[in-house]
Amino acid sequence: MPTSTRFDNAIRTPFWQETVPPQVACPALSAETTCDLAVIGGGFTGLWCALKARERYPDARIVVLEASLCGNAASGRNGGFCAPSISHGVSNAVSRWPKEATTLVRLGMSNLDGLEEDLEHYGIDAEFERRGKLNVAATPWQAAGLTSMQAAYARFGIETTLLEGEALQERFDSPKYVTGLFEPNYAVVNPGKLVAGLRQACLAQGIDIHEHTPVTALEQTPQGVRLTTPEASLHASRTAMATNAAVPLLKRLKMAVIPIFDYTLVTEPLSDSQLSAIGWQGRHGIADTGNQFHYFRKTADNRILWGGFDAIYHYGSRQDAALLHRPESYARLESNFNDAFPCLENVEFTHAWGGVIDTSARTTFFAGTASKGRLAYAMGFTGQGVSASRFAALTMLDLLDGEQTERTRLGMLRRFPVPFPPEPIRTGAVRLAQRHLALEDRTGHRSLYLRVLDRVGVGFGS
Repeated sequence: MPTSTRFDNAIRTPFWQETVPPQVACPALSAETTCDLAVIGGGFTGLWCALKARERYPDARIVVLEASLCGNAASGRNGGFCAPSISHGVSNAVSRWPKEATTLVRLGMSNLDGLEEDLEHYGIDAEFERRGKLNVAATPWQAAGLTSMQAAYARFGIETTLLEGEALQERFDSPKYVTGLFEPNYAVVNPGKLVAGLRQACLAQGIDIHEHTPVTALEQTPQGVRLTTPEASLHASRTAMATNAAVPLLKRLKMAVIPIFDYTLVTEPLSDSQLSAIGWQGRHGIADTGNQFHYFRKTADNRILWGGFDAIYHYGSRQDAALLHRPESYARLESNFNDAFPCLENVEFTHAWGGVIDTSARTTFFAGTASKGRLAYAMGFTGQGVSASRFAALTMLDLLDGEQTERTRLGMLRRFPVPFPPEPIRTGAVRLAQRHLALEDRTGHRSLYLRVLDRVGVGFGS
C-alpha cells in the first residue's frame, strides 16, 4: 500500500502532548526506602490508585514508581473516550455476565459520575465533555445491531435515540453511514491533560512519584513486598501493580494479556464551514459498529481524531518502540477517512501515532492479588480503560484492604480470563480470528470459529 503524502509531514507523537506544558520529571528512586503503599505504573490506573489511596489513608506514605514518564504509554496515546461502563459496554455485560449485568451497568454509570466529581474536587482541567456518543452503522446488519443495542440499553432504562435519514444527518452527515444510535451519557477527555492533572494532584497530596524508575523484580517478604529498581530497592507493606500492557512482573499474568497496536491520525483544525459540510455541529464522539471499527472525535480546537480499525499483533508479543509507527496503518486510516469524509479530501493530517492496548481474551479488565494479599493487580482493559481505570484502582485498594465490597464480589473480576496460547499458536489464532471478523464485517455472517470463541468466552476485535 503506497504511503500518502497527506501524513508524510505529520508529527509522530500524540497530539495531546502539545496541549500540556512541559513537565519537570520527578527524580528517579536513588536510595533504599520503605513505604506503606507502592504503586507500580504512572498511567491512569496507577495515578488514580495513589490519589484515591490518599483519601483512605491520610497519613500513609505512598510512592508511585514509573518506568518512563507518567502517561507516556497507553494513557497518553488513546482517543480519550470516557465510557459510563466498566464492562466494555452494556451488550458485553449482558452476553458475558447476564446474572450481574444490572450491577455492572449501574456501577459503570456511577463510576463516570464519580470521575467527573473527582475532576471537579481536585481542580483537574481535563477538557471533560459529557456530550454523548453516536454509534453509526454502514451496512444493514450493522444497523440491525444498533436496534439490538438499543433494546439492550432499554432493559436498564438507558436513554438512546435511533437515527436515520435527516435525523442522522443533523448529528453527522456521511455517505458511508446509514443508521445511528445516540447515547447522551458518554464523555470525552484530553488524555494528556488528565494524566498531568492526576499527577499534579498526587504531588499536591504529598505522594512521592519517581519517574524513570522501572521495577525489575518483586520479592515477597515477611513485611510485604520488596521492589527492585536499577538504583535502589523499595520495601512496601502493600503494592498495587498497574502496568497494563508492559511485560507482567508476575509469571501467572504473562498469558493473560497480549499487546495489540492501535493507530491514530489527527487533522488540522477544521473551519465552521468544513464541520457544517459533514453535519457534525455537536461535541459528541462517534464510533462505527464493525468488528474492525473506527472511533473519532473533535479536539478542543476542532481537529478530527480518527483512530482504530487495524489491530496489530506482532509475533512473540513484541513491543519495540519502532512498532508505534506503521505507515501501512496510517495509509489505511487515510483511505477509510476519505470514504467517510469525501468532502474533506484536502484536509491535512498533522499528527500520526500508535499505542499499545493491553488486550484480554474477554475484552474487560480483571483484578486479583498475590503475595498473600499484599500485592494487587488490575489489567486487560482492551482499549476501554480511560474511565474503567478509576474503578480498577478502587478495586485494587479494596483487595489490599481485604474488604468484601460490591466491587470485589463481581464475578467479572473474580474469574481469571481465558489465557492466550503460547507461540506460534497464539499468532495463528489471533490472525485467524481477525480474518473471520473481517469476513463478518463484509457479509454479516458470524462464522463457526467465532461462535466457538463466543461459547468459551473469548472475544477479539479492533
